[in-house]
Amino acid sequence: MNSNLLINLSFLIPQATGISTYAKNIIPHLQKLNPTLLTPENFPPYKNYPVPANMTPDQGSKGHLRRILWTQLQLPKLYKNLQSNLIFSPLPEAPIYTKSRYIVTVHDLIPLRFSKPFSRLNAYFRYYIPQILSQAEHIICDSKSTAEDINKFYKINLDKTTVIPLAYDKNNFRDLNLPTSNYFLYIGRHDPYKNLHRLIEAFANLPNRPDYQLWISGPTDSSYTPELQAKIAELNLTESIKFIGYASYEKLPILINQAIALVFPSLWEGFGLPVLEAMACGTPVITSNVSSLPEVAGNSALMVNPYNTAEITAAMHTVATDTQQRSSLREQGLIQASQFSWEKTGLETAKILHKYL
Repeated sequence: MNSNLLINLSFLIPQATGISTYAKNIIPHLQKLNPTLLTPENFPPYKNYPVPANMTPDQGSKGHLRRILWTQLQLPKLYKNLQSNLIFSPLPEAPIYTKSRYIVTVHDLIPLRFSKPFSRLNAYFRYYIPQILSQAEHIICDSKSTAEDINKFYKINLDKTTVIPLAYDKNNFRDLNLPTSNYFLYIGRHDPYKNLHRLIEAFANLPNRPDYQLWISGPTDSSYTPELQAKIAELNLTESIKFIGYASYEKLPILINQAIALVFPSLWEGFGLPVLEAMACGTPVITSNVSSLPEVAGNSALMVNPYNTAEITAAMHTVATDTQQRSSLREQGLIQASQFSWEKTGLETAKILHKYL
């Protein structure tokens, strides 16, 4: 099919992050639309149009600013020169105040819910994003929770949004039939809204606590991680809580498979991929009863109030000691995870894009 669809991949980085993983997994299912990819990488067999490689999150604030300027100044020229009639951006960035038609994906509005003083994201989410969303032809969201946030914060009608859940790599995240070790696992960034300080308190209060460890996987944060380390020292948990850093894509399933449970008591998520990936590995999940997390977990996890450390402790104790509950969570999690696939996500996305081409 002839198509004038441009897909903006100017943000792509080699290391798997949430948005890069999303984009790379849905692209194969958009092939029938015959798109042109605007990308710093090369994706055969697609038509690739090379863009500068210095506009990604790897370059920090400078990369972000360069990408915003390129999106505003260069992308409309490409749109015109390549005779496009629609841009798809897997994140909420597009040229504003131009004649370019576009569809964007919004993953979350967390910086509006948990804003940080002096963060560059404050202005980005308060002024740039609402203008993009008001001009967009349509908006794709990872969850109903994010669609409702778009309506709440930006007063954009829900009719303008379509919820298309994320998914996971079934070849990578699966039950490996490994013996369970003695650690609880958290996966994700260190950020106050991720609620790690309460997770540490909850772990400290576990009955038979010396029998267990808590492993925290993910990139550290220069301002928040030292607070967590001080709390761990104050509670005399230095031997029991391990910061294991970023786990490679290949090692992550082994780490998940051997955990007693994934504990993910985040205060808010646009989706919550670690929850889905843990269920796909047959690992019990403890997660929050807020935002998108009930949408992802269904009835297949122990849901807790993330502000209540006693509830988190009780759930951890239950999973560690109740073999029947563990077995039930394992089976339910595998069934729940099987409902999600990148093929489904990609084909649903293709359907929306085709409608607006």
